Amino acid sequence: MWISEYWEDFELLEADDGYKLERWKDVTLLRPDPQVVWKHSEIGKYSKNIDAKYFRSRKGGGEWKYFKKLPEHWEILYRDLKFKVRPTGFKHTGLFPEQAVNWDFARDMIRESGREIKVLNLFAYTGGATVACLKEGSSVCHLDAAKSIVTWAKENVELNNLNQNGKVRFIVDDAYKFVEREIKRGNSYDAIIMDPPSYGRGPNGELWKIEDKIFELVELASRILTEKPLFFIINSYTTGLSNTVMENILNLTVTKKFGGKVTADEIGFRAKHSGLYLPCGSTARWQADSF
Repeated sequence: MWISEYWEDFELLEADDGYKLERWKDVTLLRPDPQVVWKHSEIGKYSKNIDAKYFRSRKGGGEWKYFKKLPEHWEILYRDLKFKVRPTGFKHTGLFPEQAVNWDFARDMIRESGREIKVLNLFAYTGGATVACLKEGSSVCHLDAAKSIVTWAKENVELNNLNQNGKVRFIVDDAYKFVEREIKRGNSYDAIIMDPPSYGRGPNGELWKIEDKIFELVELASRILTEKPLFFIINSYTTGLSNTVMENILNLTVTKKFGGKVTADEIGFRAKHSGLYLPCGSTARWQADSF
């Protein structure tokens, strides 16, 4: 499992009985997690002073219950990167901290390449990877289907003072259709990052189901890589798409065209108190043999 070693403002305190207890800087949240199927009666020891808990509804969705007044949003720091977080309507906070291992990988690859890298970030959410790549001097095309989420990403870029150089382009669009148009326009990228949802709709109601579309999208995206691409990252939170499945997808598309190698693993955290490992997703990374 790939685990970030550099978090100070985030911590997985415990995982037990369907919930994960987390510290987000000075705020403690208790959120449901479908991976936590085990019970070891530990979480109650540490969750007495939580600030908010998310309760699922039997009808779908759910809501937060607040035990103290929280700010509308607050900032957390990861190494030299800043992000705005807040509890949202569907148990999330606007940031997936396990993705930090992929931010670090992208930054290391860009820095070691010794050249300016053009990155396409698909399903880019609130811009964790976008901020990380911009920090290394890359230009980034940031795309997500939700306008409000793209606005949040803009705020994160501004928070890091990375909006002054004109190297970031924000787009609200359907990822598949955008890639098709980029092929027709003859645009290309040195690196591609994609973190597609299991299920969703584009800005015009386009239906997305990851199992039906992921291979086709990766194959399509491989056509807009430059002649000397640097890396390609796929992340998935869909249980049925293991890291091995995504490794196969990259080998059959990107490696087949450009050589290089693929590595893949789960990403997640180790609970502070019990020491149990919580998988939070799976990632496959393709990287070039030489830069």
